[in-house]
Amino acid sequence: MDTTLPPPQHMEREPLKSKSSLLPMTRRGNGSKGQKILLLTNHFRVNFRKPNSHNFFHYSVTITYEDGSPLLAKGFGRKILEKVQQTCQADLGCKHFAYDGDKNLYTVGPLPRSSLDFSVVLETAPSRRNADKRLKLPHQSKKFNVAILFAPPEIPMEAIANALQGKKTKHLLDAIRVMDCILSQNAARQGCLLVRQSFFHNDAKYFANIGEGVDCCKGFHSSFRTTQGGLSLNIDVSTAMIVKPGPVVDFLIANQGVNDPFSINWKKAKNTLKNLRVKVLPSNQEYKITGLSGLHCKDQTFTWKKRNQNREFEEVEITVSDYFTRIREIELRYSGGLPCINVGKPNRPTYFPIELCELVSLQRYTKALTKFQRSNLIKESRQNPQQRIGVLTRALKTSNYNDDPMLQECGVRIGSDFTQVEGRVLPTPKLKAGKEQDIYPINGSWNFKNKPATVTRWAVVNFSARCDPQKIIDDLTRCGKMKGINVDSPYHVVFEENPQFKDATGSVRVDKMFQHLQSILGEVPPKFLLCILEKKNSDVYEKSCSMWNCECIVPPQNLNDQYLTNLLLKINAKLGGLNSVLDMELSGTMPLVMRVPTIIIGMDVSHGSPGQSDHIPSIAAVVSSREWPLISKYRACVRTQSPKVEMIDSLFKPVSDKDDQGIMRELLLDFHSSSGKKPNHIIIFRDGVSESQFNQVLNIELDQMMQINHHTKFFQTESPNNVLPGTIIDSNICHQHNNDFYLCAHAGKIGTTRPTHYHVLYDEIGFDTDQLQELVHSLSYVYQRSTTAISLVAPICYAHLAAAQMATAMKFEDMSETSSSHGGITTAGAVPVPPMPKLNTNVASSMFFC
Repeated sequence: MDTTLPPPQHMEREPLKSKSSLLPMTRRGNGSKGQKILLLTNHFRVNFRKPNSHNFFHYSVTITYEDGSPLLAKGFGRKILEKVQQTCQADLGCKHFAYDGDKNLYTVGPLPRSSLDFSVVLETAPSRRNADKRLKLPHQSKKFNVAILFAPPEIPMEAIANALQGKKTKHLLDAIRVMDCILSQNAARQGCLLVRQSFFHNDAKYFANIGEGVDCCKGFHSSFRTTQGGLSLNIDVSTAMIVKPGPVVDFLIANQGVNDPFSINWKKAKNTLKNLRVKVLPSNQEYKITGLSGLHCKDQTFTWKKRNQNREFEEVEITVSDYFTRIREIELRYSGGLPCINVGKPNRPTYFPIELCELVSLQRYTKALTKFQRSNLIKESRQNPQQRIGVLTRALKTSNYNDDPMLQECGVRIGSDFTQVEGRVLPTPKLKAGKEQDIYPINGSWNFKNKPATVTRWAVVNFSARCDPQKIIDDLTRCGKMKGINVDSPYHVVFEENPQFKDATGSVRVDKMFQHLQSILGEVPPKFLLCILEKKNSDVYEKSCSMWNCECIVPPQNLNDQYLTNLLLKINAKLGGLNSVLDMELSGTMPLVMRVPTIIIGMDVSHGSPGQSDHIPSIAAVVSSREWPLISKYRACVRTQSPKVEMIDSLFKPVSDKDDQGIMRELLLDFHSSSGKKPNHIIIFRDGVSESQFNQVLNIELDQMMQINHHTKFFQTESPNNVLPGTIIDSNICHQHNNDFYLCAHAGKIGTTRPTHYHVLYDEIGFDTDQLQELVHSLSYVYQRSTTAISLVAPICYAHLAAAQMATAMKFEDMSETSSSHGGITTAGAVPVPPMPKLNTNVASSMFFC
């Protein structure tokens, strides 16, 4: 076989000498492999009714109270600017504007003056000092000062037209940002909750209960995109988690799964409620929760200023309960024995009985969802392709963009038809399993019946007293026999935990179990341990993962065959086996990758759960292929880094002139050790960064990358079903210059298939379009935990798993429990970044993350 490389193909742009000036590569042409197919996509064509030479004008907005102090209440700026537009139209030159809710305002053409100042009075405004008065009148008003100042330069609208014609323009992203701001302004006028470019109406028909006090609110995403086919409006379904509106007590009972208010965990409730907004009966005045009282309502006192017989004020200590029942004459049924809601400041609290407080609508729930909630969310979010087409058609009609005054000023007209695009269905790659027996996936899936594999040298350790480990062994053996997987009997004894250590720490329990194993097995440890735990998030997990190559399970009551099959696949992968490989791996026919040593790398950075990412370290996970020419076997390197930092800062970590302790060195050494060769080619897939970060990624990490966080969907024109596995689109709605494509590698059996959007940023190897697309498609078939093609390339999924597993082991979620809130960072100082625990050598070199 000829092992020489073909000469590199002509690059459309010359390699740049200065690394700081690297830009995403341009498209080399479209692919041709596969069966052509016509599709519809949720992009709607945007037409300019007339050439428009107007410019967008950018203004900075400053809002202050009457005394000059800044407005701090988030989300209230829109109401104030709406009041300005209603009362000061003449001063604005009758101009419409788009306001981003913060500091930026845009108009088509200039305002009458470059600097404008207004004073407006707003009813029921939020007080910046909630404790100034203990009772808010229902029609309280406040005065605000608004300063609008021109912030050059102007943004030419023709930047969009120039970009679509292939001309270079530095104002394109700014112009698109203004257009998207106009969409947000349109939604804000309708009273929607805005989450970036997703909009949610305050209407109960869009709410669905997913349990434990949380609703999913169904809305839609809307944004403009520049594509090969011109400017388009991308509309898609979007979902936000919101706190169920209504009485605070009802929410807490549902959220904590208790039966009555007196069973509520108030320490947990304080953390859950912080920064949520409530309206207080009977005035319906809104406040933001800052905490809870330290005493019950019947015991919590405050100083009340009352008038005496001489009409003079005197201070009286009174309980909150007495004040509301005797002075306000409001009946309290159960609040006396519960804490009060505090809406004041730490040094000047303002208390209300909890039964008078109701959570207002459209407040985002930012905690991590439970398994029960996630399951319900999936059920509520399911929409087959035809249902989604109907929902999106109605969303476009409801938005009524063609009547928006600013879009009319721009000369924009949005079509009502889904855009038709041409796609291709790539050939399904052939797989090998067992003793090189052929597997031909059908509709993106396959099975292992009569495809032998073997699970050997394993043992079972039992940390749970409530299950029968022997039954699990018998069921695994039976299921393996049915699927053609030979499961050897484990070591002759099940290693039961000594009951005297059950209440010890996880570290002690695992150490004692390890000593127990050594005393029986001596110096020949098993290759793999199946650890049976009593509950999820057990503190045994961390120590087990760092010492052993293990699979920790909490067995369900019903061990069905699907559960057992998935468990066997994971066990085999952890033992170093391969459940299936690409036929091209063994035959050496994969273009470029098999001709010279090639390492394939997947990178991802995992941040904390929603609402917690400010307080816990981020985890960078990088996986790499090993044992070339295989591209189905991987190992992982995982490091901690500062919270919410997306760029991986430990790829290269020199500690001296000769010593590098970075991730890349570790992975390259492993590749050389496992393959006997140094890699000539490096192919890197990067997840988790947005288009605005492409240049930063290029000049810091220099990789190829992919995106799943987009809103494009595809639909068959002649079938109500999802698009076929292997469907690829690289024209029409793709970027007008850059090298990108959409791939639906998997079979969407539930809901509507979500394609993965791949961006090729840099290529020195010289892939042609078909070669690269074939490689990406094939890497969706080497995921060892599944017998189906997956939506992402396997290296990225492995990076996700490695980061998630180590985060669970280090219990980062527990670290954030005392500091998380709905309002961002609440503690001063930098968050400490603990180092990742060192893994056992055998564990580190295995696919422990499977």
